[in-house]
Amino acid sequence: MPAVTVDNLLVLPRVAEPAPEGDRPVVKITTAPSGFEGEGFPVRRAFAGVSLNDLDPFIHMDQMGEVEYAPGEPKGTPWHPHRGFETVTYLLDGVFRHQDSNGGGGLITNGDTQWMTAGGGILHIEAPPEELVMSGGLFHGFQLWVNLPARLKMTQPRYQDIRAGQVALLTSPDGGALLRVIAGELNGHAGPGVTHTPISLVHATVSPGAQVRLPWRADFNALGYVLAGAGTVGADRRPIHTGQLAVFGFGESITFGADRHMDGPSPALDILLLGGEPIREPVATYGPFVMNTRAELQQAFEDFQAGRLGTIPAQAAAPIPTDHPGHDVL
Repeated sequence: MPAVTVDNLLVLPRVAEPAPEGDRPVVKITTAPSGFEGEGFPVRRAFAGVSLNDLDPFIHMDQMGEVEYAPGEPKGTPWHPHRGFETVTYLLDGVFRHQDSNGGGGLITNGDTQWMTAGGGILHIEAPPEELVMSGGLFHGFQLWVNLPARLKMTQPRYQDIRAGQVALLTSPDGGALLRVIAGELNGHAGPGVTHTPISLVHATVSPGAQVRLPWRADFNALGYVLAGAGTVGADRRPIHTGQLAVFGFGESITFGADRHMDGPSPALDILLLGGEPIREPVATYGPFVMNTRAELQQAFEDFQAGRLGTIPAQAAAPIPTDHPGHDVL
């Protein structure tokens, strides 16, 4: 897992440890079921079984891999539309190429992030480059869907290319954890991602045996998803491992830690910390669209069929599907 790191954590700014009285309780821990996305790459559905009230402002998240592809096996997604939300793609291992109808795109690799605001409508494609398809190799990352409030559903599409070296690097008070702030802020340290919806997105790598307590905005929700390794969450140290999500209750801090001995291949606990200001609006989703009403979903499909969500660039030969895998209407 070669996301950006440093040789000596003790040279990094340290996050002040809050008082234990504000610890958020762990409301539930869920296990992500496995599935397939796009042209058939394996994913874990990180938010399966969790209510939108607990997730708000997040909608959906897939952990992509971790998988070791043989030559010819790497897969991506064909051209497809989106409207009404933002996609955040963070890659830990491998290479992924993005291209969209708004002119955004590029390659991301170890520790890079692509942040696409679909807004009023966009077409895009995500796929491994041809050389990776030929060689195969390790692939691991995640894609997160961040909701937009009704007043921003039709905002202008936007693309952000966030390099691994741009993220804010912090450490816990004892140097036991590396904290990468991708978006939002943590203890006054801001990440590079520019968000329409106020959120914090942090990738933490926790050394075996280390325990961490971080301040967390009281008006944000709080989620912790384990990308690799095993450890505990909450002040009562509930066990958690790869592919599991912790939903925290109300409070002003979150607590988690790594087991002293890892049973699997990971040498540490890698946990993705997510929080945001709840939008508290009706949500209607179907496939690639996240809107507020069924009527708006219908309009999105009509606009897509009429070509109003964008045009595939002339140099892109891959066909666009008439349907796209996703979620049922909520």
